[in-house]
Amino acid sequence: MRRLFDLEKNRTTPSTEILAGVASFLATAYIVVVNPRILSGTGMPFAGVLTATVLVCFFSSLMMGLYANNPILVAPGMGLNAFFTFSVVLGGRVPWEVALGAVFWSGVIFVLLSLLNVRVHLLRAIPRPLRYAVAAGIGLFISLIGLANAKFIVYQPATILGAGRLDAPLLTFLGGLLLTAALMVRRVKGAVLLGVLATTLAAVPIGRLYGDVSAANHGVATLVTWQGLLAPPDFSLLLRLDLTNSLRWSVLPVIFAFVFTDLFDSLSTFVGLAEAANLVDEHGEPRHVRRSLLTDALATLLAGLVGSSPGTAYIESAVGIEAGGRTGLTAVVGALLFLPFLFLAPLLSVIPAIATAPALVLVGVFMVRPIVKINWGQLDEAIPAFLAMVLIPFTYSITQGITWGFLSWTVLKLVTGKWREVSFTLLVIDAFAVAALALEG
Repeated sequence: MRRLFDLEKNRTTPSTEILAGVASFLATAYIVVVNPRILSGTGMPFAGVLTATVLVCFFSSLMMGLYANNPILVAPGMGLNAFFTFSVVLGGRVPWEVALGAVFWSGVIFVLLSLLNVRVHLLRAIPRPLRYAVAAGIGLFISLIGLANAKFIVYQPATILGAGRLDAPLLTFLGGLLLTAALMVRRVKGAVLLGVLATTLAAVPIGRLYGDVSAANHGVATLVTWQGLLAPPDFSLLLRLDLTNSLRWSVLPVIFAFVFTDLFDSLSTFVGLAEAANLVDEHGEPRHVRRSLLTDALATLLAGLVGSSPGTAYIESAVGIEAGGRTGLTAVVGALLFLPFLFLAPLLSVIPAIATAPALVLVGVFMVRPIVKINWGQLDEAIPAFLAMVLIPFTYSITQGITWGFLSWTVLKLVTGKWREVSFTLLVIDAFAVAALALEG
């Protein structure tokens, strides 16, 4: 074990790595509940998505540990799951089987880009302010979904959006939100997961002791309905992807969006974690970056095969790194801890939307942090960044935010005579963006 993970070289011990793996798992485990809750909105079975989520978390994190020797967990990405459900399937009326095919093909593209080392070159061509803005925009998008799931924000004909009625479910959500926030501020390990569990328990009396949620709960008056504790894994989504129809012209913008969103997410995560924990090589580059990016690419390919939205490296891995994790042993421990969830689908399916909504809202807090790095006084950079950030939640489309952010950056740089700041690679990206708009239109 010491030789496999180079523990002495990285100045760490097995006990430290194991504790770090537990810490990273606790920070990431909420995805096992939240991802099935979001993706089941497409009509996919909750238990099937849960199984797919666990498989992606286990195999991808295990590969990150054994192959890339990095203390980073991999799981279905927040933002990507929201895009899959709300923009592609519900908004674009794409069958979920076809959407899974799009995930698979985006994974194939990622593998090729990783093997050819193109992803790093693409990252360098994308202006940093746009990277920060897209991350923030996705964070706002996720938070909007959480607030809408809790009925804190509702549709109003006169004002488009408005505040919901302060009833028992909404009050329970607000209590869960404040509790989760307090746990996070106190730096309690597994704060998000504990918040989900506490909010679920608080929701049990709704429909039993007070209130009636029939109108918003498929005709069922009670919010939490016990369905059992254990069950065999549900592999009903395995290989259910539609590989043929996902290559239609109308679906290409979806593949394009998956590629770009996952590209930003994974690369920024690797760079951020490497800089924060000094996990760099002798040239100052993120350690084992090519193996890590290939692992991330295979996670997306695997997700399409087993029935989930794309996988990506998780920034929550920073929790384990702060606890001393320096090698792949941390990721291996985290991977193993995901496996028991394969058998807990009946238990986890009782968790209502108002219990996972606080997690969605608070994920946005972490994702908007990079906007402080944008120079808001320089308008030719601030305007494209602003458009990218606000159009993602306002249009309910990650694709629209990314596309108009890139195009406006290029136009403003050219009209101000700063053409040297527009690389040839960025012009190629712009061409794909215009093609995606044409196809989506």
